[in-house]
Amino acid sequence: MLAIKNNIMAANAARHLGNSYDALAKSVERLASGLRINTAKDDAAGLAVRELMRADIAVLQQGARNAQDGISLLQTTEGAMQTIDDLLVRMKQLAQQAATGTYSPAQRTIMSSEFKELAAEIERIAGAEQFNAISMLNSASGSVSIVFGDAGDSMTLDKTDMTKSGLGIDALGLSTTSSAQTALTTLDTAISDATTARADFGAKMNRLENTVGVLNVQAENLMAAESRISDVDVATEMAAMTRNQVLAQAGVAMLAQANMMPQMALTLLR
Repeated sequence: MLAIKNNIMAANAARHLGNSYDALAKSVERLASGLRINTAKDDAAGLAVRELMRADIAVLQQGARNAQDGISLLQTTEGAMQTIDDLLVRMKQLAQQAATGTYSPAQRTIMSSEFKELAAEIERIAGAEQFNAISMLNSASGSVSIVFGDAGDSMTLDKTDMTKSGLGIDALGLSTTSSAQTALTTLDTAISDATTARADFGAKMNRLENTVGVLNVQAENLMAAESRISDVDVATEMAAMTRNQVLAQAGVAMLAQANMMPQMALTLLR
């Protein structure tokens, strides 16, 4: 029906043009952001799954950083213990030297002086060694928990006492051959304790390094899964955008034609 009051064709063309523009705008938004899901209305269920995955990824990444911090703590501690080991070895060498009877009391006093200075340095290192104000070598009580997952998914790092009293070397001296012999026996135990603690720290470092590797792989796999849910497929979306551009252009052309239809009715009135 040819009418001038209501232009049904123009209204129909305008409706389809609006739909084409909305689809085109959505394609532009997705390509500009790189995301298939930009708001909840794009995919409500997909958005919920994506946000849960993002939370899991963030937890895994932070867990890996926590494990790396634990490695740094152990490296700092083990570095201090390496020096303590060297000092204990030198103290045992001095004790062995003082245990023989070929040195005079004056010479043995010099050895004893160095021996006590080395013990004092061990005491200082054990008290001064810290990582983020956490001391690992000045007391055998207490521990540090490295958390890298859910509750219970953690590792406990036990502290150790590397002070003079903890090693049992605080009362040692080299003033006589007998005291030097006693020092040799005590230093054997002290060196054994120190190396055992270092070995434990080394094993914990290796375990934490493996933990970091596992957490990084888990985070990477979850990121791939999250990408499949939320990232836009550029090739598909470009094809959709091209289609929507053609439809929008056709809609504009048809709307212009529809707007000219009432003018045809005017020719009958002339």
